[in-house]
Amino acid sequence: MRIVRFEMQGRTAYGVLDGEKIDVLWSTPYEGGLQNTVGELVSLPAATLLAPCEPTKIIALGLNYRDHAAEFGHPIPEEPLIFMKPSTAVIGPDEDIVYPAMSRRVDYEAELGVVIGRPCSHVGEAEARDYILGYTCVNDVTARDLQQKDGQWTRAKGFDTFAPLGPWIETAIPDPDNLTVEAYLNGERRQHSSTRNLVFPVAALVSFISRIMTLLPGDVIATGTPSGVGPMRPGDVVAIRVEGIGTLQNRLVAERAT
Repeated sequence: MRIVRFEMQGRTAYGVLDGEKIDVLWSTPYEGGLQNTVGELVSLPAATLLAPCEPTKIIALGLNYRDHAAEFGHPIPEEPLIFMKPSTAVIGPDEDIVYPAMSRRVDYEAELGVVIGRPCSHVGEAEARDYILGYTCVNDVTARDLQQKDGQWTRAKGFDTFAPLGPWIETAIPDPDNLTVEAYLNGERRQHSSTRNLVFPVAALVSFISRIMTLLPGDVIATGTPSGVGPMRPGDVVAIRVEGIGTLQNRLVAERAT
């Protein structure tokens, strides 16, 4: 099942995507909301897809692919290395990523995103899947020069527009630890790996993070990126593809002078 969040004629709603039609939901898809359709069908081409969820926070993973750790000369972490991206960084498919004037290098990072479906606190790995609504594509956009300069990652990862999500939430993923993850820059493939190469798999991440902070419905775990990250420039189009989900595409634009 594919869950979308969309805007049409000034109205924002959630729905279930079936081919070229959206079956509109009465409320949100959380806590049993997927059963509450209103009997209204909307044409997908007539709607504008938004980020498929509205997270209170995005918990992201650093160095969670062995090849990416090697790419930057870092050892494999003994525990998940987590950081946060603010909700204000979220944009949806086909929205513009803004290249901030204070940065000289902005990178793409293709990732599998895990969308939480119900409040999640202190859960074990065996039950972690029960708290997942589904999966989406994430671009963990990073101002690489500022990341290296600051030593911590809040500024480099937290700019507005630095968390593209979408194009929808896919609920029917039987094995999230066996999916191809790719990034394309202007049509050229730059990243290609599989979630088989995650240092810490999905269930372990949900359990670990839930023992630190409560995950709320709509929150997203960005599971880390493989090797091949690289810079983007204004005018570039970046596409993130995750097997079984789809393609999230965004264009990079320069920040307007103020």
